[in-house]
Amino acid sequence: MGMLLSRLYQTLMSFSGTKARILMLGLDAAGKTTMLYKLKLNETVCTIPTIGFNVETVEPIRNVSFTVWDVGGQQKIRALWKHYFVNTDGLVFVVDSADWERFQEVREELVAILENDEMRGVPFVVMANKQDLPGAKSPSDVAEALELKKIQGHQWHVQGCCAATGDGLVEGLEGLTNMVKQFQTRKPY
Repeated sequence: MGMLLSRLYQTLMSFSGTKARILMLGLDAAGKTTMLYKLKLNETVCTIPTIGFNVETVEPIRNVSFTVWDVGGQQKIRALWKHYFVNTDGLVFVVDSADWERFQEVREELVAILENDEMRGVPFVVMANKQDLPGAKSPSDVAEALELKKIQGHQWHVQGCCAATGDGLVEGLEGLTNMVKQFQTRKPY
């Protein structure tokens, strides 16, 4: 338990004194809410499909604050995602890496997000979740399926993870932290 928080602390030390608005998106059942509460409470919580959103402030160390917006991923709710884009400093895009049949749909949604003017230049991390499940695609396979190398104008990182155990979450946030810090220095206010 302390190991996750300790590693998160070490990861975010260079981010001291900064606040960031992080948007967490992905299709339904990708594991967004499980991931959010694993980060917030260091517990695996039993979740139900998110109708609307969850918002939590994660403060891994003093003077570091991530306000994380976890927005539902059901198809009808996705049309509302654009209303959360304003002032976003980073995107956590969660993918169920064992549900490869939906990768095309995932790719289309990610591209639509990144093409929105409000998301111009926003860095993102793809969390290839559910790596513990049989048949889960590797992070490199997820990156290839999502055609991430074709995306221009955004820094990105892909991280394999398991939201239920916390494996890979710190590493994913480490990549996002560095990118968000650079983005905020270039961002016109």
